Amino acid sequence: MSETWCTLLQYVLCGPLVAMAAREWSDARAGGWWLHLLLLFALRSLTYQLWYSFANMLFLTRTRRVIKDGVEFKQIDSEWDWDNFLILQALLGSIVLCRAPSLEELPLLQLKGCVIALVLHVGVSEPLFYMAHRCFHSGYLFTHYHSIHHSSPVPQPFTAGFGTPLEHLVLSAVMAAPLLGAFATGHGSASLAYGYVLVFDFLRCMGYSNVEAVPSRLFEALPVLRYLLYSPTYLSLHHKEKNCNFCLFMPLFDFLGKTANKKSWDLQKEISSGKKDHVPDFIFVAHIIDIMSSMHVPFVFRSVSSMPFTNYIFLLVLWPIAFLFMAFMWAFSKTFVLSFYILRDRLCQTWVVPRYGFQYFLPFAREGINDQIELAILRADKLGVKVLSLAALNKNESLNGGGTLFITKHPDLRVRVVHGNTLTAAVILNEIPMDVKEVFLTGATSKLGRAIALYLCRKNIRVLMLTLSTERLVKIQKEVPADYQHHLVQVTKYQAAQNCKTWIVGKWLPLRDQRWAPPGTHFHQFVVPPVIAYRQDCTYGNLAAMRLPMDVQGLGSCEYTLERGIMHACHAGGIVHCLEGWTHHEVGAIDVDRIDVVWKAALKHGLQPV
Repeated sequence: MSETWCTLLQYVLCGPLVAMAAREWSDARAGGWWLHLLLLFALRSLTYQLWYSFANMLFLTRTRRVIKDGVEFKQIDSEWDWDNFLILQALLGSIVLCRAPSLEELPLLQLKGCVIALVLHVGVSEPLFYMAHRCFHSGYLFTHYHSIHHSSPVPQPFTAGFGTPLEHLVLSAVMAAPLLGAFATGHGSASLAYGYVLVFDFLRCMGYSNVEAVPSRLFEALPVLRYLLYSPTYLSLHHKEKNCNFCLFMPLFDFLGKTANKKSWDLQKEISSGKKDHVPDFIFVAHIIDIMSSMHVPFVFRSVSSMPFTNYIFLLVLWPIAFLFMAFMWAFSKTFVLSFYILRDRLCQTWVVPRYGFQYFLPFAREGINDQIELAILRADKLGVKVLSLAALNKNESLNGGGTLFITKHPDLRVRVVHGNTLTAAVILNEIPMDVKEVFLTGATSKLGRAIALYLCRKNIRVLMLTLSTERLVKIQKEVPADYQHHLVQVTKYQAAQNCKTWIVGKWLPLRDQRWAPPGTHFHQFVVPPVIAYRQDCTYGNLAAMRLPMDVQGLGSCEYTLERGIMHACHAGGIVHCLEGWTHHEVGAIDVDRIDVVWKAALKHGLQPV
């Protein structure tokens, strides 16, 4: 929360600029620069955001990423205020524009001014940046200033703005020289101001994108271009090795200064081909919850996806756009790669079925959803993936029998399909205090409810099972020896639990039903979405989840409403299946005998209950 407020407060610095623009707007004055300065600020921010979004659309870019590592929370937090330099340059621009001629006195476009700016860029900005950059890599300046910029291991468009005020001032001077020169000679124009600044930002974002966006064929067809335009690979080599490739945009100055890395263009060609792609060991197949949460993905807003999901007010403005994307994905999209991380040398990816929660309850949509999941399983099998885990509604019993449909249809699958619910049951059961003698269970005849009831009754714990179906209850009772069957008690009303302080909730629980719980009750739950904590005299558990080990690599986004480094138990269950190298499918009904086995395996591999 403090980071969010600091981010908002830094924009207070732009207050005077906004006030001047508002005054200019209200007075309907033509020829002023203030509105244009604000517009340029917005367009520059949008340029960085769009490049960031493109660079992190792994379904488009993962095979052409230069540095394969993921962006972790540490880097995200370090770069949180990446846009400070935009605010600084807007304020510097407002000072300079106090003496600038009115826009009414300037042409919309003047080619001579563009030529002057280009000459000054090549003759002044490029060599000035090159020399300053090399100076920043000297002992004192690097240690006390530039090393902060290089502390980000994976270049991102936002990394371009991550630096110290001194570096921002130097970059501002480099950027301003061509514009000041063109305007000083009387050949400035509004188009030049917009064009030069936005092209400058575009090229900076491209270089820092960590995605080889420039085809190698272009450099092969025009070899001279290698001296005039750098590439993301070129800049990433500098970022990694720190002793080469110092140029702004034109490698010519590295060749003249003998600081060009000799492997830059061979590596650029290799990465540009997009042929190298690592096969994941584990895949978690998720789905979209709703339209608002669809914007909680890493390639939309990094500051949002790196924190537990919240309905931020500003996201409401983008709701119509998100709605259009929903319609587009429903019509055209297939399962796509969303994110990845590495755990114990296993590459783990999250794939997303392009369907929203409400669509799973539309009868006519079920066949299409199963087709999407089936195609994802077959694709994973073809790639050589070891384990594929189904999330939430993707393993709904009424949809595909908890994954049984796919195993029955494709008995020769090499990839192991799991629902992960065994670990979900284990997490819930291990939350229950050892001295509990009675529990109240809703959703009692569901897949998870059944497993929890069977496990607890074997421990001589009385289970009040809320269900109207005596037939389903009797079926569950028959799965345990006769000596334990009396521990499974059918109840049909919430009033039956008014003296029980341990509630295990597997279906939605409104306030009218919660009121039957006695004071001091703790609500364990496996219902999605979680129940609302109405009662102040009771406590509420979170959804079953596990904390990843500290050695996880490349993790930089939160899983829905969970805190950083925490994932839903069904997701963790798939990981355990992969780490253990188990060769069986985990689909359909939960094997109660394996609950303790899976729990011990999870703890052995460093996963911890929340």
